[in-house]
Amino acid sequence: MQKHPFVCPKCECHEFVQDQFHATGGTMAKLFDIQNKKFITISCVQCGYTEIYREETSTGANILDFLIGG
Repeated sequence: MQKHPFVCPKCECHEFVQDQFHATGGTMAKLFDIQNKKFITISCVQCGYTEIYREETSTGANILDFLIGG
């Protein structure tokens, strides 16, 4: 797969920052505060436009998150 350079669809800037966040999903995950959803964000440094991409999490990471109270 070929990578394409980032170009902001709003202001056409080529600079960005990448970050991530975790979220809960489903009743049981919320009940036990298990953050089993992981997302990657790409944000334009000029205008702040942000795209969010879902990333798969492993079962082991979810169990570890539960055990350490993540």
